[in-house]
Amino acid sequence: MTETNYRTPQEAEAAFYRAFSARDVTSMMAVWSDADDIVCVHPGGQMLTGNDAIRGSWTAIFSNAPEIQFVVAEQQRSHGERLAVHVVQEHIRSGGQLPRAPIIATNVYRLTDGGWRMVLHHASPGVVADEADDQQKQTLH
Repeated sequence: MTETNYRTPQEAEAAFYRAFSARDVTSMMAVWSDADDIVCVHPGGQMLTGNDAIRGSWTAIFSNAPEIQFVVAEQQRSHGERLAVHVVQEHIRSGGQLPRAPIIATNVYRLTDGGWRMVLHHASPGVVADEADDQQKQTLH
C-alpha cells in the first residue's frame, strides 16, 4: 500500500474521490485503514469487511467502469479528536451520460498513527427532488 499521511479527514476524502475518478485501486486503498474492521457498502450491495473484500470490490468496479466524473456536495460533517463523519451527495457523471440522482454517502475517517484513514464508506441511491416526497411516504425507517 502507498504510504500517505493525510493530515485531515478532508485530505483523505479528497484523495478518495481522486482515486475513484482515476479508477486507481492502489491510490484508493491508500486512503483506507489497514484495520480488520473497515467496512464498505456500495449502492444496492452487500456489506464488505476487511481490505481484501474492499480491494476486490474496487478492482471490479474500476475494471468495468467508464470514465467517471464527480461533484461532491458536503451535507454534514462532524469531528472528534480521532473520528470524523462526513455525509455527502455524490453527483456522478459516467460515460458521457447526464448525471443521475445523487448517491448519498457516509464516509467515516479514523485518526491512526499514519494519519487520517477511511474506515467506512456506505453509499445509497438518492432520489431527485421531485421523487423525495413520494419516497419518504414509502420508507420503512
